[in-house]
Amino acid sequence: MLALYRKYRPKTLSEVVGQDQITKPLSSALKSGKISHSYLFTGPRGCGKTSVARILAHEINGFKYELEDSYLDIIEIDAASNTGVDNIRELREKAIIAPSEGKYKVYIIDEVHMLTKSAFNALLKTLEEPPTHVVFILATTDLEKVPVTITSRSQVYTFRLASAEIMLSYLESICEKEGIKISKTGLSLIVEKGGGSFRDSLSLLDQISSLNSDDEEISESTVADCLGLPMDSKINQLLSSYTEGDAAKISKELKDLLSEGLKPESIASSCLTRIITQPTSALLPLLAELPKVVAPFPEAKLLLAFLGNSRANFETSKHNSAMQDKNKSLDPDQNFQPQNIEDKKPAKSVIKPVIKEPKEKKPLTPALSQYLKKCKIINSDDQVDIYPSTNTAKRILEKENNAELLMGYFCKNYVIHDIDELEKTPEIKQISDIMGNIQEVNDNGGIPF
Repeated sequence: MLALYRKYRPKTLSEVVGQDQITKPLSSALKSGKISHSYLFTGPRGCGKTSVARILAHEINGFKYELEDSYLDIIEIDAASNTGVDNIRELREKAIIAPSEGKYKVYIIDEVHMLTKSAFNALLKTLEEPPTHVVFILATTDLEKVPVTITSRSQVYTFRLASAEIMLSYLESICEKEGIKISKTGLSLIVEKGGGSFRDSLSLLDQISSLNSDDEEISESTVADCLGLPMDSKINQLLSSYTEGDAAKISKELKDLLSEGLKPESIASSCLTRIITQPTSALLPLLAELPKVVAPFPEAKLLLAFLGNSRANFETSKHNSAMQDKNKSLDPDQNFQPQNIEDKKPAKSVIKPVIKEPKEKKPLTPALSQYLKKCKIINSDDQVDIYPSTNTAKRILEKENNAELLMGYFCKNYVIHDIDELEKTPEIKQISDIMGNIQEVNDNGGIPF
C-alpha cells in the first residue's frame, strides 16, 4: 500500500496545490512552446519542487506521468551524493547524445547547492552553451549557496510553504477520500506540526490514520498524544498564566507538561507558533527566550524562559502578594555595564559604610569596574544589592579601601551578598523544585543560566 504522500503526489500541473505562482507561468510556457534550457526551483523542503520538476520533465516531452515510470530521456541526479566535478563531466559527455524518445533530454538535479565549486564550474560551461536538446531542472532548499553565475542563466521559481487554510482544506479532502474520521481540531494539530510542508503533513496524517476506527473519530487529544504535542488549550493556558504573572500556575503547568513526556523543545515550538500567529505585547519577550530552548539542559532553559523573564511579576511571598520589578538603570561608565536581576533579595553579608553619601556620582577605577562586571546588580530605592559570582570578586569588593569608591559610584548604601545566595532566589528555587532539586554548577561555581 502506497504512503499517502506518494499516493497523492500530483501528476499534472493542474493537480499541484498552493503553488499558483509556479504552475501558471509554467503552463503558459508549455502552451506557447517557450521552453527554457535551465529552470531553478527553490524553496523549503516538502513544498513540491521535485514533484513539479518531474511533471515539467514529462510534459516538455509529452510523456504520460506515472509514479513508477522510467524514460531514458529523463535523468534524475541527487547532487548530495554526486557532488564532484567528475560526475558533472560525465553528465556533460552524455548530454551531447541526442534524446532517444522525446524532443528533449531533461536532467533533474536535486539539492544542487551540494555541488562543489569545481562541479559548479563544470556545470556552468554546459549552461553557457547548452545543446539545443537539453533542459536542466535544478532544485535546491538553499538558494544562497548556488553561485550567481548559475542562477543568472536559469529561470528561477520560488516555492512557498502552504498556508494553514490551504493545508487544512487539502487534508480534509484526502480524509474524505480515504474515509479517515478525524476532528477538525485534531487535523489542525497535524497542519501545525506539518509546518506548511505537504510531504510532512501527509506523512503525519498517514501515521494518525492507523488509529482510525469505524465507531469513533480521532480526537485532538489522541493526535496530540500520538505526535507528542501539547494540546492547544494547554498552551493557551500556559501563556495566559504567563501574562498574568502567576508563578504558581506557570510552575504547575510546566511540570504537568513535562511529566506527560513532552519534550521541552516541542513545548517551546508550540508556544512560539501561538505567539507568532496571535502576538500580544505581553508575550513578545518570550520570542527572544524560547528559541534558546535547545540541548543541553532544555528543561532548565524552558523553565527560565517563563519563570525568569522580566515581563512577569511573580508571587513569591507566603501571602502570594505580587512583587513588582524593581530593576533600574545604573547608567554606568563606559567600562562597566552590570547585569540586572528582577527582585531585591535578602542580604546575608552587609557592608554599612560610614562615609557620607556624595551628592554627585564618581567614577570607578578600571580594576574595580572589571570586578563589578562579574556581579549581578540590583538597584532599589534605598540600597544597591551586589551578588558576586566568585569569591575573589567578593573579597575585593569587601576591602575597606574600596568602600568610598563604591559609595561614590552608587551614591547610596550597598549590600554585598554571598556568592551562593542567588541560587536561593524564588525563581531559581521554583526551577529546582520542578526539576527534582537537581543542582548544576558551571566552571565558576555559579548557576548555569
